[in-house]
Amino acid sequence: MFKGKITVIGAGAVGSTTAYTLMLSGLVSEIVLIDINHKKAEGDALDMNHGISFVSPVKIIAGDYQDIKGSDMVIITAGANQEPGERRTDLLKRNAKIMESIVENVLKFCHDDTIMLMVTNPVDILTYVTYKISGFSRNHIIGSGTVLDTARLKYLLGEYTNVDVRNVHTYIIGEHGDSEVAAWSTTKVAGMDINKFCQFSGVCDAEPLTNKHFHETVKNSAYEIIEKKGATYYAIALSVKRIVECIIGNEKSILTVSSLLDGEYGISDMCLAVPTIVSSEGAEKVLEIDFDEKEIEDLKKSAEKLKNLAREIGY
Repeated sequence: MFKGKITVIGAGAVGSTTAYTLMLSGLVSEIVLIDINHKKAEGDALDMNHGISFVSPVKIIAGDYQDIKGSDMVIITAGANQEPGERRTDLLKRNAKIMESIVENVLKFCHDDTIMLMVTNPVDILTYVTYKISGFSRNHIIGSGTVLDTARLKYLLGEYTNVDVRNVHTYIIGEHGDSEVAAWSTTKVAGMDINKFCQFSGVCDAEPLTNKHFHETVKNSAYEIIEKKGATYYAIALSVKRIVECIIGNEKSILTVSSLLDGEYGISDMCLAVPTIVSSEGAEKVLEIDFDEKEIEDLKKSAEKLKNLAREIGY
């Protein structure tokens, strides 16, 4: 398998954990860490390099924007944290300005075949901002979307049904945020409706739980983790690794990444997470799944919410 070069911009908790996860994965031959706090990036690179003898050969450096040259992917995790009492729109405006600066610098040293992966929140709008200012094709600008949210729902359903989570098939679609939509119409365990599976197998938890319970738990997962430990970074790093794996390995796997919709589901000119074939082309093909009418209606509402926020910041 081809092993490429990855640049991670932002060496905070998410960026450094992502770099470390990629280091362990054996997927790439070179990782560049860039951060406004260059010493922090240097410390992370040095710390990881001390463990190089335990993993597949990989070069890890703390670099500057010029070191992006030759990168197959640029992963952006940098951004401002919300200040006490700060409105979400104000935070979004600040992060949009940061993205403008980052993307402007990235474009100086990468080619239009480079795939940019946005991880910074609010991820869908920042993916849209990056698409607008980069001039890249829509399949080369993607966001981590609801890949993590979908994994969280699979975990909860796997725990409830007492089966391997890899045999649970479901999607969270729309915004990575409060307006996200759980696609219950396509949710299956071993190809069966969950209630039928539980009735047939007899292995599910005795107390039945509602779809609303699972959905609300997924939406509140990040808040719970942040309250307990201050930040989320392990699972999102694994989500990013999975996306990179699909791209580097040209897997053509289906993930709920965020990319620009152009008429799919009746939505245009906004980045949103829906099932997408992910390959060496990035977001190769957005799929139009037969979600039920209510789910598509809620997906459109999610898109409209994001469009309104984008207008508020001038996009």
